[in-house]
Amino acid sequence: MSHPRDLGDDHWAVRPFRNRVAGTRASARRRAFAQLAAGTPVLPVLIVTVIALVDLAGGAGMIWLPLLAAGPALAATTNGPRGVLSVGVLSVALGATLGIRDGVPGRELAAVLSALVAVTLASGLAGVLRGRRERVLAAVRSVAETAQHALLKPVPSTVGPFQVAVRYSAAAAEARIGGDLYALIPTPHGVRLIVGDVRGKGLPAVGTAALVLGVFREAAHDEPDLLAVVDRIERSLARNLGHDDFVTAVVAGYPQAAGHLEVVNCGHTPPLLVRACGSVTPVEPAHPSPPLGLRALAGHAPSLHALPFADGDQLLLYTDGVTEARDHGRAFYPLAEGLERHVSHEPARTLDALHDELLAHVGGRLHDDAALLLIRKPAASEAGAPAEVTVPGAAPEARCYL
Repeated sequence: MSHPRDLGDDHWAVRPFRNRVAGTRASARRRAFAQLAAGTPVLPVLIVTVIALVDLAGGAGMIWLPLLAAGPALAATTNGPRGVLSVGVLSVALGATLGIRDGVPGRELAAVLSALVAVTLASGLAGVLRGRRERVLAAVRSVAETAQHALLKPVPSTVGPFQVAVRYSAAAAEARIGGDLYALIPTPHGVRLIVGDVRGKGLPAVGTAALVLGVFREAAHDEPDLLAVVDRIERSLARNLGHDDFVTAVVAGYPQAAGHLEVVNCGHTPPLLVRACGSVTPVEPAHPSPPLGLRALAGHAPSLHALPFADGDQLLLYTDGVTEARDHGRAFYPLAEGLERHVSHEPARTLDALHDELLAHVGGRLHDDAALLLIRKPAASEAGAPAEVTVPGAAPEARCYL
């Protein structure tokens, strides 16, 4: 009986190995081709080719040859040094060939080719600098994202008895971080949350936002009284802010077994309360309070507002980057009307619709930081989607989620 090794390469034990090797080589060739295609300056090569074809068709000589410099110049905006040099070599080669074919005088042809070489070298240098700037920008974005995750920690979809959703957009899109702040945390004293807006923009605003959030997270756990939490933040800002700096904020809490929300508004835009029947009303403070950091100038302390909050009710907190967003006609975004249109029993879906409508209103780019935080208290009987119940005696559209 012959040994398996004597059966040749087509033996069943050898063939799968050869197939795997062939498959690996084919996969490597496909990856190499994909990388080559991704780095190939297609458009610059196409432009150089079109110029050469026009010259061949018209035989115009010096009229078209200088335009070959457009190839390496364009390649510098999309490709690295290798792509620029390849297009430059192609341009010089075609320029020399076409110049000799068209009978261009030697000195003029040498000047054109020298210009092509100079443009290629300059474009290659520009490509190197562009690549460095892109790497630096990518590093800055990475650091900004890390800072944002540390500052504005992700909020889970459920916190205590509430369904929760958050949407945040920074005006400085490249940095992806701004001066708006939010936090929602469970504490021994119930769920507590804050939404605020720091005066100004940039790194100083980010530093102030970090200060407010740090003090809030500590005080929310330590202080049983919500006004004491606000006092802790006020004292910290008084020590660390300048005379013209301040923070507007809404601080709220849901004490355990209380059945109502406690709301302290410090010069901030009023939250929007959505009752289970769908009505939307702003929560105006009974006694307006100054922004955080300005209490010494105002001379009076903030007050606490007890807000009944039943099953199915929702509360939307936001910053003025939402309500002050303007369209091309300089009209403000109508947040209350938008919330009334898009409210549902899923906070995430509601904020997705509001955020998309806000971006459409401004034409795709916000000019100020914008934060939205929506909480909803589902009924204990809810297992999935809430049952839709018509309120007796109400109009057909006046329905509540129970």
